[in-house]
Amino acid sequence: MQAPQLSNRERPLLIYLHGFLSSPQSYKCQLLKDWLQQLRPDIVFYAPMISPYPGEAAMALGQMLRDFRINHRGPIGLVGSSMGGFWCTWLAEQHGLAAVVINPAVEPSRFMPGYVNQDLKPYSGEMQTYRLRPADVEDMRRLEASVPADLQGRYWLLAQRGDETLDCRDAEQFYRSQQQTIEDGGDHSFQGFARYTEALVDFLFPQELNTTKQYGE
Repeated sequence: MQAPQLSNRERPLLIYLHGFLSSPQSYKCQLLKDWLQQLRPDIVFYAPMISPYPGEAAMALGQMLRDFRINHRGPIGLVGSSMGGFWCTWLAEQHGLAAVVINPAVEPSRFMPGYVNQDLKPYSGEMQTYRLRPADVEDMRRLEASVPADLQGRYWLLAQRGDETLDCRDAEQFYRSQQQTIEDGGDHSFQGFARYTEALVDFLFPQELNTTKQYGE
């Protein structure tokens, strides 16, 4: 028997949040998008472009998720890398969502002063320049303070000790009560991410395991 066709509003929604100065064209984002299209077409994929300015990003991402919570009837899961891991946590704590965080930034404001008043180019090669101000660092600190130490969301931390940008011990401590996979070696991009695509989808949408894998058969 053919499974009933679901509208986009009823299907699981996976939101991918990219890192600082990255974009939805990043390798992990595109890999996950392609994998879902081929093997889990029942899942709706969405990856917004995130401003490097914390205040702007928080406003846009907050409104995005509020809109989805109003208009989308299916389950919602979050995946984020580096700075996107922080945004996943910030959103998951507000809405009680599950999130997979990959080499996440735990306290981004510690690193932001080094970027202040510098011309910043997106890693994706876009023809645009950003310049952070001291006020952006303060915005980031306020956002960090709004994330409770006693996490209410449901998280899976994927981290590699070879991360040359962030010390994974910070993430291990911050997500200490959550599911964790910590690997030796690797780097900030998280080498071998493709190994975890199916498992992270099952983590985000456990209620769909027995109902949507046969989608369209």
